[in-house]
Amino acid sequence: MTLRIIAAGVLAIGAFSLWSWFSDRPAEQAPIRAVVIGGTEIRVALADTPRERQQGLSGKESLPEGEGLLFVFDTPGKYGFWMKDMHFPIDIIWLDERGTIVHVEKNVAPETYPTVFMPQMQALYVLEISAGFADMRGVSEGVETSFR
Repeated sequence: MTLRIIAAGVLAIGAFSLWSWFSDRPAEQAPIRAVVIGGTEIRVALADTPRERQQGLSGKESLPEGEGLLFVFDTPGKYGFWMKDMHFPIDIIWLDERGTIVHVEKNVAPETYPTVFMPQMQALYVLEISAGFADMRGVSEGVETSFR
């Protein structure tokens, strides 16, 4: 009888430990497919590796309406962007880890290169979108966004 109680206790502790280990692990997140700003959904491609972040939209001829490029960084920081090898103007939107807009640069033209545009606050995401989007949709600092 005592042996059964001890065995049951060991099994219970083992089951609890296993449950604890799995419940502490972060859930796998689905990849971001869109950013929603002010009710407008923007389909995004992700730039989440160093090589993709370095390339960005450089060399592309255009950006289709309703699409953007979302840079996803490993840690929050004051990430600077420039217009090297760009062929069209864009709006650049920096977002913090909660998805709140912390900085916006509007209608940034290729001719601004080598100027570097950088936020005053840290960001975890940066969205490049067609020039004029920010003005048309009232995008400004403090606006909340969401990811889908």
